[in-house]
Amino acid sequence: MKNIGVIFAGGVGSRMKSKTKPKQFLDIYGKPIIIHTLEHFENNDEIDGVVIACVKEWIPYLKELVYKFRIEKVKKIVEGGETGQLSIYEGLKAAKDVVGNENAIVLIHDGVRPLINSKLLSDNIRSVKEHGSAITAGIVKETIVVLSDDGYIEQVPSRKNSRVAKAPQSFYLKDILGVHEKALSNGLFDSIDSCTLMKTYGFTLHMIDGPYENIKITTPDDYYTMRAIMQAKENAQIYGYDDQED
Repeated sequence: MKNIGVIFAGGVGSRMKSKTKPKQFLDIYGKPIIIHTLEHFENNDEIDGVVIACVKEWIPYLKELVYKFRIEKVKKIVEGGETGQLSIYEGLKAAKDVVGNENAIVLIHDGVRPLINSKLLSDNIRSVKEHGSAITAGIVKETIVVLSDDGYIEQVPSRKNSRVAKAPQSFYLKDILGVHEKALSNGLFDSIDSCTLMKTYGFTLHMIDGPYENIKITTPDDYYTMRAIMQAKENAQIYGYDDQED
């Protein structure tokens, strides 16, 4: 059984308003965001390999980064698709090429979601083995409401039982690849994430709680939040308060 990280890095960063680089290649603390993300997979002993779906014109640059920062588990970098769903599909096909006929677990993750840790990756793998899936969740700290089309509140779900779906989202490769192929044959090309797609096709999904700071770096505010979190972790190490995993 192989455990493969499927990283999609196909965004061009329009909400980040970066004029020179897609958001996944912006530097923070001396490294591009995507390298911070990849290092978690590189340093986890249970991860056997990584494939990346990247925006086409930036593939040569990404290959340079992978070499420069010694990310040795990257087995393949392929061109992403026109939507997030299609980029993930390209990544899944690359994972299939890597493992061949061997059964595998895939951990699907955003290249711009670097504030994870090694324990979360291991928890995802364990959850797939025990439950068939792992949807990383974020604990909800505020009240969630469900609105009607005309703006009235229809439902106030219990905060205790509410979560925000994040990443990684992990499955057996054969299951998620089969669902993607069904979706494409049905003309569905832009599902919001793998969790939504799997639920659409009748799979029961298991959630696990991840670190609260597991944010997606999409806007300038996210970038500065990430920098502040990393600075706080660095200060904790300096002053001897850091007892958490990477």
